Amino acid sequence: MRTLSLIDRYIARNIAVPLIGTLVLAAMLLVLDKMLRLFDFVVNEGGPVSVVFRMLANLLPEYFALGIPIGLLLGILLAFRKLALSSELDALRGLGTGYGRLLRVPYLFAFVLLLLNLFIVGWLQPWTHYGYERLRFDLRSGALGASLKVGEFNTLSRRFTLRIDRSENGGTQLHGLFVQADRGGGSVVATADHGRFLATDDPETILLRLERGRLIQQSPKFEVPRTLAFETYDLPINLPRIDSFRQRGALDETVEMTLPELIHASYGGGATGESQLAARANLHFRMVEVVMMLLLPMLAIALAVPPKRSSSSLGIFVGIVMVVAYHKINQWAEDAGAQGRVIPEVALYVPFFLFAGLILWMYWTLSKPGGQPIG
Repeated sequence: MRTLSLIDRYIARNIAVPLIGTLVLAAMLLVLDKMLRLFDFVVNEGGPVSVVFRMLANLLPEYFALGIPIGLLLGILLAFRKLALSSELDALRGLGTGYGRLLRVPYLFAFVLLLLNLFIVGWLQPWTHYGYERLRFDLRSGALGASLKVGEFNTLSRRFTLRIDRSENGGTQLHGLFVQADRGGGSVVATADHGRFLATDDPETILLRLERGRLIQQSPKFEVPRTLAFETYDLPINLPRIDSFRQRGALDETVEMTLPELIHASYGGGATGESQLAARANLHFRMVEVVMMLLLPMLAIALAVPPKRSSSSLGIFVGIVMVVAYHKINQWAEDAGAQGRVIPEVALYVPFFLFAGLILWMYWTLSKPGGQPIG
């Protein structure tokens, strides 16, 4: 910042505070909305609560991909709105400082955030989306060590059923156990006051150590069932085999492809037919979403300056609606391009150039003496 003038540093401070605040607020709102649904999903699957925060961490890049453009827009808009309402903008304009000069710092923010967003949508988001889907798979398959449900019959494998009355110390101490295991053509039914799981040298087998209980063993070899009262009894449990998760992008998930992989699938012969269309649509969707950030400083200034003798905040509302609506149009265009209804490049770049033309017209109108694009 030392190479910037006093005016530039003043504008930079006014942009940074609302920009960071908007990013944090947007991320918190989106995370809180998703957190409730993830808690419900994880609890229903019987997984550990800690996995919720791992899943949320994998969703943050997706939220920031949209939050960064909105944060940039609001940061610049609120900074210049403050300058306009305090008449500082008129003073700067009276000194001969044009909007082009005042856009120097906003475009510095825009270029830095554009590179950050390009890294997020081009490399980080594909990996975190894959990580999120893998956590969902692990939850459903039990690879995350689903917790035992107290007061219910839990099936640990096809031949082993366990019920517990009470659990303590994060599941390491079990109380009031009922166990049924089928093995070797017979079955074992046991009750115990206490129990705990122990690891073995075999990763596919664990031991359930029962304490102070009774055991009944049935087998075709026995004329009558055998009973046993014990102080300690170790019952081996064969863990079910868990399928490994698919490779990244194995299901033609273009959202899981990095930018170089998308380019190869789109134009380098890496995909054909519908897969190629989907790759082209997703590639250009990411590109227009990122390049659009270069237009936001001009849009923000055009919406920041209210009509004379007015403190209307209409520009803030219009700016948010325009960015979100453009994002939704791009999503529709990507779907239409992936399905072959429209050429992907046409579907995505026509709205981009129309949006760019509207912004340039608004900025040109503002730059004229007395011009007001939303007056």
